[in-house]
Amino acid sequence: MEELVRSMAEELLGRGAVEDEVIRETAARLEGLVARLRAFGEEVLGETLPAIAFDPGHPAYHAAPGLPVETLERLGTAGGTGYGAARPVASPSGPEGAGTGSGRAAAGGDRERSTRATGSWAAPGRRVMAGGPLAGVSAGELVEAFRRGRMGVEEVTRAVLEQVETLDRDLRAFVTVTAEQALATARRRDEELARWRRGGGGAGDGAGGGPGPLFGVPVALKDLIDLAGVPTTAGSRVRAGHVARESATVVRRLEAAGAVIVGKTATHEFAFGATTDTPFHGPVHNPWNLEHSAGGSSGGSGAVVGAGLLPVALGTDTGGSIRIPAAACGTVGLKPTYGRVSRHGTVPLSWSLDHTGPLAGTVADAARVLEVLAGPDPLDPATVPATAQGLVEAAAAGAAGDLGGVRVGVLAAWARDRIHPEVEQAFAAALRHLQAMGAELVEIGGTGPGEGDFPAAGVLTLVNRLLALAEGGAYHAATLARQGGDYSREVRVRFELGQFLLARDYLLAQRLRTELARRAAAVMARCHVLVAPTLPIPAPRLGQATWQPEGAGAEPVPEALIRLTAPFNVTGQPVLSVPVAIGPSGLPLAIQIAGRAFDEATVLRVGAALERARGPLRG
Repeated sequence: MEELVRSMAEELLGRGAVEDEVIRETAARLEGLVARLRAFGEEVLGETLPAIAFDPGHPAYHAAPGLPVETLERLGTAGGTGYGAARPVASPSGPEGAGTGSGRAAAGGDRERSTRATGSWAAPGRRVMAGGPLAGVSAGELVEAFRRGRMGVEEVTRAVLEQVETLDRDLRAFVTVTAEQALATARRRDEELARWRRGGGGAGDGAGGGPGPLFGVPVALKDLIDLAGVPTTAGSRVRAGHVARESATVVRRLEAAGAVIVGKTATHEFAFGATTDTPFHGPVHNPWNLEHSAGGSSGGSGAVVGAGLLPVALGTDTGGSIRIPAAACGTVGLKPTYGRVSRHGTVPLSWSLDHTGPLAGTVADAARVLEVLAGPDPLDPATVPATAQGLVEAAAAGAAGDLGGVRVGVLAAWARDRIHPEVEQAFAAALRHLQAMGAELVEIGGTGPGEGDFPAAGVLTLVNRLLALAEGGAYHAATLARQGGDYSREVRVRFELGQFLLARDYLLAQRLRTELARRAAAVMARCHVLVAPTLPIPAPRLGQATWQPEGAGAEPVPEALIRLTAPFNVTGQPVLSVPVAIGPSGLPLAIQIAGRAFDEATVLRVGAALERARGPLRG
């Protein structure tokens, strides 16, 4: 393996460009990952390994979690073209900050932050929460207030921008605040509303020409999502100065529904990390305790919604990047079914794993946003020809507190394996709430390759890592060769690692994915939703390297954060993270609810019921 890595490095980067130590380290990492992948391949696929390949006629293709054959094809290599209009290319004059340090020099700071000792969970810290009459107001309540004339869109937008200016000094959640653009849009919304009241129509796309479902609602975008005329940095020096020529499909749909875009939020570099702490921007702080992480990679979106600054923000999710910050910051986070929402105009990480979705203050708001975002897009070949209707009604039904007839599969093994006591207690309490509201709880095995079990989290997460490494490495290959020094060492190493993976192992990961998705579908046929903790730990402290599970060895925090979320990107099914408690440490704790493909309605119904049982997070 070492000689293979050396020869490929010389071919890609030139002789002598990579030190022997780096080659040995890369070879060792690859050997470990590939050995595990091949072992799982033999265990799970056995004799069928050579036969599955990418043949749409193979039975395995027809048995993913409710996904039609054409969608399952898009989960594989077919998704690699078309949706990523955003490219990792610097501006013609070169990126700002170029030459300020090589990837190796920047990496030193990363390494220092990653080796802080782990002490008691809750470090002393200060909360940062929005105040005033708009704090905690939902998107639905805002739309109704505008419709009834109780407040104006420009008035609300100014109030939001003032709070952002004050509170983001501590949170560091925004990369760009588009104040002038937002105020101009807000004034147009007020004019549209005035015309509608006079009987002229034109207020969004609501029924009868009335206010649209997000009319006047302030929304932020993760800084992977293009907004015309505004930089999309993807959290990296590589794209500093890159300005989007056109808006992403999801942005156009938000604006058509009446939303007001107020800015771009911080992301982990190219979304390849779970802490949103980068040399380019620095760390995003958790609003519940500024000494703790907001999670990632959509950490900026999680922080602004968690602080009550905005009712809604958009994120992306490749291994949990919507759900991790949602859990860490006490917000709702929804990863839709793969193919439900267009990713055109969004900087990709891994085309067969990437999802776009909302982080919101309430389940009803997440439902409202998904109804707006969902639908086919010819510019993203992975999207399916179906819209999402009735989701707000499903959330309302759940909020009534009746889950009679809902069969809930409990991934008990996931909830016992290296779980922090605070999370364990919150999860147990959530199960009691579900049962009290009439849900039937069924324990589901999730530890091995057995046909009756949901696939083990470790197997699914390994497949996720291999696919992300290979696809991310392929996407960034040319830019790494030109601007390798502008990446942080952490992310550069990951993308370079992906370039050394063999095609046979990438195909093996996709074959494993197909078979594991089939087995997941068999489990989902027996229950309406699955539940597990979103994270095994509360939000980690900034720079925390490891945590110490009881009776086990120390676990790296980045691995812990994705351990229970990454599996569902492999299966492609919809997943909702809902905060269920504030733990003794003063940090939010969450449960994730996974459903059958394209059945976000049931997921939202169960989530809204838990939200009702929990009560307000802020006393």
